[in-house]
Amino acid sequence: MINRRFQLALSLGVLILLFASLANAQSSRPRRVRPTAKPAEEPLLRPEPKASPTARNNPNGPLINVQPVKPVVNTSATGDTSHAYQLLQQKQFAAAAKEAKGVAANYPNDAEAWKIAGFAELNLKQYTDAAADLEKAISLQRAAKQEDPNTVDALAQAYVLSEKFEQALPLLVIATTRGAQPDASMLYYRALSEYKMGKSAEAERTFNSVVKLNPKDSLSLFYLGQLALARNDLDGAVAALNRATLSDPRMASAWTLLTSVYLRRAALSTDTAKADADYLNAVRGGEGLIKVRTDAEALTLFGQALIGSSQYARAAAALERAVGGSDAKAVTFYLLGVAHSRAKNFLKAIAALESAATKTPGDVNVYRELGYAYEVSKQYVKALTAYQKGSNLAPADTDFKESIERVRPFAK
Repeated sequence: MINRRFQLALSLGVLILLFASLANAQSSRPRRVRPTAKPAEEPLLRPEPKASPTARNNPNGPLINVQPVKPVVNTSATGDTSHAYQLLQQKQFAAAAKEAKGVAANYPNDAEAWKIAGFAELNLKQYTDAAADLEKAISLQRAAKQEDPNTVDALAQAYVLSEKFEQALPLLVIATTRGAQPDASMLYYRALSEYKMGKSAEAERTFNSVVKLNPKDSLSLFYLGQLALARNDLDGAVAALNRATLSDPRMASAWTLLTSVYLRRAALSTDTAKADADYLNAVRGGEGLIKVRTDAEALTLFGQALIGSSQYARAAAALERAVGGSDAKAVTFYLLGVAHSRAKNFLKAIAALESAATKTPGDVNVYRELGYAYEVSKQYVKALTAYQKGSNLAPADTDFKESIERVRPFAK
C-alpha cells in the first residue's frame, strides 16, 4: 500500500505515541524525541493499564473477607471488638476503622482491633495505613502463635496497592502456595509484584497461571501482551492483547498497545499482503480505542492506522480533530500533513507540516514531506529551503541531495 520508507516512518511514529502515552500514565513529562535508529532497535515502551488492580474486585464488597479469630490475650486487658467487627460486616468502613483504632489505642496488644482497622482502611483505599495496622496485627498474632491467613493475605494486598512490591511478594508466595487451588486474585497480585520487580520470567509464569484459572482475566492478558512485546514477540503480543480486548472492550490501554503492535508488525513485514492485513487490523484496533477514548493521543494513533491502510480521507478527518486543542503535538500535525499530502490536498498538507516544523524544527521527516508538498505545488524556493534544512539535519541522506539538485534550477 505504501512504500518502505513511509512504513518505517509510521513505525517510528508509533514509538513516539507510546512515549506520550507512558508520560501521561506515569508523569507530566510529555515530550517528542524522534528516534534515529531502526524500529527493531527501538526500546519498547509499554503503557500501564489505566485500571487499578482493585478493579478486579466487586466495588460493593470488601477486598478480602475478614473472619474473626480468637483475640490475643492483652497484657493489660481484652478489648471488645464485636461492634467494630459488626460495622465492618455492614460495610461501614469509616466507622469500623474509627472504633477499632479506639480499641487498639486502649488495648495495644489486641490483634483483632488492629486487624479490623486494617481491613476497614483497606476497603477505604487507605493502603499505607492499612499496611501499618495489619503489620501490627500479624506481629501480635505470631507472638501468640495464632497467625491468621486472612490477615496475611490482606497485608499482602495492602502492600501491592501501596506499591510496596518487594514486601508484598514473600507474603503472596505464601498465599498462593498454601493450598491446592490458589486464589486467582492473589495470584494476580503475585504476578504483578514479580513484574514490577523486574522478574519477567516468573511474572509470565504466574500471569499464565491466572489466565489458566480465569481465561478472561483482561489485566493478566494485558501484561502477558507487554511481556511478549518486551522480548519482541509481536505475534505473542497480538494474541494476548486480542484476548484482553475481547474480555474487556473498555480497556483503552490494551487497544492502544494492540494498535501499536499491529502497526509495528506491518512496518517490519517483508510480505506486502501480511503488512496490508496488519494495517487493516490496526484500523480495527484504533476503532476499538476511539470507542473508549477520543482524546488527541487516541485520535492520532487511529490516524496512523488509517494512513497505513491508505484511508487518507478518514485519517485526515481524525487527525483534524486531534490538532484542535492548544496542546496538539508535532507528530499529530506531521501525520495530518502526510494524510493530506497522500490525498493530494497539498495546501492543507503544507499548513499542517509548517506547524509540525515550528514545533519540532529538528525533525528531518517533516522537511522531507514539506519539501515534497512545496515542490508539487510549484513553490520551488520554499521546497529548496525545506530540502536544505533536511539535508543539514541528515547530511548522509542521498534523497535530500537528489531533491535539492532537482528543484534548484527552478528556485529562482
